[in-house]
Amino acid sequence: MSTTEPAIRCVGIHKTYHTGEVETPVLRGIDLEIMPGEVTVILGASGAGKTTLLNIIGGIDRPTTGEIWCGGENLAGFDDRRLTEHRRRNVGFVFQFYNLVPTLTALENVQTATEIADRPMDPAEALALVDLSDRRDHFPAQLSGGQQQRVAIARALAKRPLVVFCDEPTGALDATTGRHVLDLLLRINEQTGATIVIVTHAAPVAGLAHAVLRLELDGIHASRNAKRLGAEDISW
Repeated sequence: MSTTEPAIRCVGIHKTYHTGEVETPVLRGIDLEIMPGEVTVILGASGAGKTTLLNIIGGIDRPTTGEIWCGGENLAGFDDRRLTEHRRRNVGFVFQFYNLVPTLTALENVQTATEIADRPMDPAEALALVDLSDRRDHFPAQLSGGQQQRVAIARALAKRPLVVFCDEPTGALDATTGRHVLDLLLRINEQTGATIVIVTHAAPVAGLAHAVLRLELDGIHASRNAKRLGAEDISW
């Protein structure tokens, strides 16, 4: 059994949304651990609560009940100011639709993250990690979808966060470009030791991970891969 402290540990996470008198339970008693330096895939069908779980463990949303431990602190007890500070210092996000600022160049988009970080990378170094040094002065409209997603990955990495969360990072890309983005995430994990969490509904992506968390109605089921696949082996 590993003695390494988890990067994130959740205990008894419940999330219920209220609309008037109607209650809609989304997460029911989720326990999980995300280990540092690993690629973890959270897998589940559409509507299973994957994005809700990601938002809670990433400090964007709060659980109805439960604990989220990160860096020795329970995020569930944070007020809005401390949650904002936690996101700025400790968390990087990569979203399905990139969320780049259209009026900023690739380099300037990465700089938006480094300006709020305690110990950032040089933005140019972050772009080099994703093989986009030659596109640093291009605006998002001048980049392909795959290149825009790589800028978004560079922006997330540039803060040197404790965890990088990727919410359906290949969802807006064709299969070939999606494989390239997944291969890039694996390479970054190997080169930098970054802790990466990928949320997806695409079951084949689970083969890339060190650990797989399957989100189902009765909770979350954890497993580990003895032998991981390469991105070239993934087919949708």
